[in-house]
Amino acid sequence: MQRHLPLFLTIMAVTPIGSNAQTPPTIEGPVYIATYVELVPTAINDGSAILKQYRDASRKDAGNLRIEVVQEVGRPTRFVILAIWSDQKAFEGHGKATHTAQFRDKLKGVHAAPYDERVHSGMWVGARDTLRAGSVVVVTHVDVPPPFKDTTVPLLQQLSEASRKESGNQRFEVQQQANRPNHFTVVEIWTDPKAYDAHVMAGHTRQFRDKLGPMSGALYDERLYKALD
Repeated sequence: MQRHLPLFLTIMAVTPIGSNAQTPPTIEGPVYIATYVELVPTAINDGSAILKQYRDASRKDAGNLRIEVVQEVGRPTRFVILAIWSDQKAFEGHGKATHTAQFRDKLKGVHAAPYDERVHSGMWVGARDTLRAGSVVVVTHVDVPPPFKDTTVPLLQQLSEASRKESGNQRFEVQQQANRPNHFTVVEIWTDPKAYDAHVMAGHTRQFRDKLGPMSGALYDERLYKALD
């Protein structure tokens, strides 16, 4: 696990949707999107500007409940766009918007690889508070083989419920990938590094990781991010 400072958000989920994306199953209720973007090192400033323009334009779209862009701490070429749409129709409408097409076209000139868009349904999502400056954002991908999906789901529920009660927690979301339901994205936001460290040392966190370990289908991919102003 990499550890960095200023902001953290945890995301557990996976569903690639770049240029080779497949249409995911229809989601009932809000649609949660995590889009991973990696820029070439020489285009961080230009790429950041493109991401900000897209974020600001998307916030005006019908059905947008939230959209944020976070930048990986220690790896400034990597970003995640976190969005929530009120329903499938709103998400699909956004995909057809002019500014969305422009964003995808501009991104081709500065990205290091095609962007990776992952579509989720919300499982335990709690508050939708706005990301605050100076918060700790942690993004974690949880991947288990299909036979362990039903065992993992209650573990994630227990972790989310216990974590929201911790001092310094601003948001704790568990999302399930639409077309790969054995993949999850956990989005956590903590007030500061001290609150995040306390969470890592908490009994329920350690218990979750101990139980998940033998079932995990990949490395526990936790990455720390900061908000893109």
